[in-house]
Amino acid sequence: MQLQRQLGISRYETAWLILQKLRRAMVAPEREPLSGEVEVDETLVGGRREGRHVARRHGEKALVGVSVEVRGLGSGRLRLGVLPDASQDTLTAWVRAHAAPGAIVHTDGWPGYAKLTGAGYDHRPRLQRRDHPDAQKLLPRAHRAAANLKTWLQGTHRGVSPQHLQVYLDEFVFRHNRRRTPMAAFQTLLGLGALHQPTTYRQITRHATRPPAEQTG
Repeated sequence: MQLQRQLGISRYETAWLILQKLRRAMVAPEREPLSGEVEVDETLVGGRREGRHVARRHGEKALVGVSVEVRGLGSGRLRLGVLPDASQDTLTAWVRAHAAPGAIVHTDGWPGYAKLTGAGYDHRPRLQRRDHPDAQKLLPRAHRAAANLKTWLQGTHRGVSPQHLQVYLDEFVFRHNRRRTPMAAFQTLLGLGALHQPTTYRQITRHATRPPAEQTG
């Protein structure tokens, strides 16, 4: 609605389509994978039912993979992507898609990460129950990114439909990774837009979530 007012567009749908096209241009076709030390986690987004397992069973929440570089006490580059499940194959594919071979990968003790060592990573799981009072300290950067994502989705967009969630994740990643150079973000977006094929309204409205190995959040 803000873009609609700023551009003087009469139809809300036109402004929505412009933004959807821009969001699909926020991913660089070729970019360097995360390197050094990387925190990896998953989080649930959306839904009304309380409880991680209840929401998964009823399909009301989307599972989102989170990978973020460790940069001292702060966070480096971020990747987010919708995941079909938290199985070993899915999570191993997620890490391979976004972390450079040989990277130090920090995760919690979820068995879904058990194959990372065999996949060529220095896997260093941090074991602790998810309901432990200090659980948020295990992967502070990943947890902070997940919390900021949920606040942004709810506070700015008031929720996002599952079929379009990935492109909103891409927008959040674009903003996060350029948070220190906001003035250059618009110019970067224009450049990225020239690298992508045009996206039609039909393609956007029938958009399906990309598989983990192809996600580039």
